[in-house]
Amino acid sequence: EEVFFLTGLDEHGQKVQQAALAEGKTPQAYCDELAASWKAFAAKLNLTNNDFVRTTEPRHKAVIQAILSKLHANGQFYKAEYKGFYSAKEETFLTEKDRRPDGTFDPMWGEVTELAEENYYFRLSAHQQWLIDYIEANPDFVYPSYRRNEVLGFLKNNRLEDLCISRPAARLSWGIPLPFDPGYVTYVWFDALSNYISVPAALGDPAAAGPLGLGAPASGQPLQSSLWPADAHVIGKDIVKFHAVYWPIMLKAMGAALPRQILAHGWWQKDGAKMSKSLGNVVDPVAVIDEWGVDAFRYYVVRELDLGPDGNWTDAGFQARYSAELANGLGNLVNRSLSMLKRYRGGVTPPRSDELAEAAAKAAAGVVENLRGHRLQGALEDIWALVNRANQYVDQTAPFKLAKDPAQAARLGEVLYNLAETCRVLAVLLTPFLPDSAARIHRQLGLAAPPKHAGEAGWGVLAEGHVIGDV
Repeated sequence: EEVFFLTGLDEHGQKVQQAALAEGKTPQAYCDELAASWKAFAAKLNLTNNDFVRTTEPRHKAVIQAILSKLHANGQFYKAEYKGFYSAKEETFLTEKDRRPDGTFDPMWGEVTELAEENYYFRLSAHQQWLIDYIEANPDFVYPSYRRNEVLGFLKNNRLEDLCISRPAARLSWGIPLPFDPGYVTYVWFDALSNYISVPAALGDPAAAGPLGLGAPASGQPLQSSLWPADAHVIGKDIVKFHAVYWPIMLKAMGAALPRQILAHGWWQKDGAKMSKSLGNVVDPVAVIDEWGVDAFRYYVVRELDLGPDGNWTDAGFQARYSAELANGLGNLVNRSLSMLKRYRGGVTPPRSDELAEAAAKAAAGVVENLRGHRLQGALEDIWALVNRANQYVDQTAPFKLAKDPAQAARLGEVLYNLAETCRVLAVLLTPFLPDSAARIHRQLGLAAPPKHAGEAGWGVLAEGHVIGDV
């Protein structure tokens, strides 16, 4: 299906401002350097994101100020004084509930100071019952189900407090000014969270721009196809509350549709422990890619981490999967299948045979079903079921023995066709996971354009007489 993948960076805030000043840089210059690194990393991972938003971009700022103006005009904000504790490290206000029995705060909060200042608040609490009703009426809104249960438990057992959405510009200048009070900048909620709709709105999507009173972009016509509401927000489990509580209420208040689903993934552990720079148990993806290749990294990440629970990275597990499944499984199948076609038929595809058609169709259907259900790990398991079936087929049919008997020429042709066509089907199914390997298999088969659609996995595309490429 046609998709629009959006990713990017949340660049405002006190921590960013402090880090930039500590390095003797302006916050913008500091963010520009990091943005270049993140974009290069996305390219190294072979990600196919259609857009990359930075919250410091003018297009984002303009949409955020339109959101703030509308909600302020609708009476959704009010000004009040706050007195209490503040964690600069986590950029959040704390209450007595956050204190330990001895009156101190957990070191995770860093230095905690007492603070008294006026700020603007969003009337979050007024929408609490509406959100409970919405999540109960839409059971797939938060996935997996146990994250949904966590959100409902939080909403039913706590009274939502109104949300502080500003910081005085005198204390934090690195942010988007409030259009109705330039003495303040907007805080993370109405800045970072709104990136999901600011890009569609800036691109002129009527469903995103319309509720905010924004027209088509000056640069041209509105998008032909709607980007909003998003089909899925893919987030980490630690920020479920912000995306499944704050964000839906913000959208409701601005009159925009909610995303169809919030997908919360788990965290990576290393050798059964939480990754920590201080412990040194961190996996450097760039180093892994440089040594093993990007497809090997992508494969292990998806194969080991189902969408939902935590995953556990072990170097031994990575090497074992690489050896058993990528090298001996997939690599061995493709190499011997196409090498035999070269050796025994001069690289010319024999007449069609359908012995592995059923197994290929089962794998393709399973992949599509799993992808629609956000089960990437399950999709890879379906693909490898076909890899294993084809390797088993080689052992059962023994084409190298058939090649020695001229009377078995027709049978050898059937076997070679099934293996070559299975390799082609695998290239299609593997494209989202192992794009480099899939493209290489396609080239080895003498096929020009790389696969682009799961529908290309249908059996029988290789025609009799087709000449494969270099193996």
